[in-house]
Amino acid sequence: MDLTRRHHRSAGRRVLGRAAAVAVAAAALSAVAFSPGIAGAQTSPRTASEISTAKNAKFGTLLVAAQDTVYTLKPSKTACTAKCLKVWPPVELPAGMTAATAGTGVDAAKLGTKALADGTMQVTYSGKPLYWFFKDKAPGQVKGNITDKWGKWLSVVTVPGKSKPSSNAGTGGVSF
Repeated sequence: MDLTRRHHRSAGRRVLGRAAAVAVAAAALSAVAFSPGIAGAQTSPRTASEISTAKNAKFGTLLVAAQDTVYTLKPSKTACTAKCLKVWPPVELPAGMTAATAGTGVDAAKLGTKALADGTMQVTYSGKPLYWFFKDKAPGQVKGNITDKWGKWLSVVTVPGKSKPSSNAGTGGVSF
């Protein structure tokens, strides 16, 4: 009888132990999923040394960095600060680099840089800082042609021979 009672107590402890572990894991996942901030947003800077182009069926020829679409911002009255930069990480040069390389279809004369507060260099195109959008998860995705509290974000559509930016780039984007 003692052996049976010990077996049941031991089995009960194992079940309770597993239930407690599941509860702890569920609580941890809930804390991550519902924590303040932007779920899935970039948490560290991304870098790119080359800006190139990629074809997009809907928008045409877009600027990309590290195969991901880049965007410019027409700012609103709300400054793009820390929370914004998690959603819209700046395209930064790797440490030690002073200029981006122009890849296929990119006018090297339009590439430039801008120093950020921490001393890193953000890539610019035609004087406009470039950003990635955290919801673009695959090369060539364009989910960031939107307006939010920080302003109007547009993918950069390249148009051969065009010297000034235009706000009408077909179905979206800003052309250069």
